[in-house]
Amino acid sequence: MHRSTIVVLKVIIAVLLLLLLACQIFIVPAVAAQSAWRYHEIAYLRIPGIVIGILFLVCVQVVLVCVWRLLSLVREDSIFSEDAFPAVDVSLGAVIGASVLVVVTLITLTATGVENASVTLLCVLGIVVGAGLSLLIVVLRGLLKKASQLEHDLSEVV
Repeated sequence: MHRSTIVVLKVIIAVLLLLLLACQIFIVPAVAAQSAWRYHEIAYLRIPGIVIGILFLVCVQVVLVCVWRLLSLVREDSIFSEDAFPAVDVSLGAVIGASVLVVVTLITLTATGVENASVTLLCVLGIVVGAGLSLLIVVLRGLLKKASQLEHDLSEVV
């Protein structure tokens, strides 16, 4: 991968991290406050909504930081080393964590009788996407492990 591509990707990740931080500080609390004001019957869900929203965005940020780390390993030409596995494992944990948060949200909204068709559909879609990303990361981790083993075997031969 060209150095300029890695730099551009890291700039995009940095911008995304800043935007997500701004969302955590300003957007999530504002949306929760507006929802609590507009729908008095769910005002008690304001704080749990803020917490779950912020935690979900933290999961996204963790994945972005792990991708940053993997890009650094690509730049150093050591992506096929043991150093890559912790970043992949943490990414998998963050995706699973985000999926669990979506499940908790769906259960909470259903239990309180607040859910509507669009929110339920979005939550189910989030769960399916989370499961798909988790499986994809597991497959890619297996490929990374196999490639690392092949590179190690090749280095012993040479």
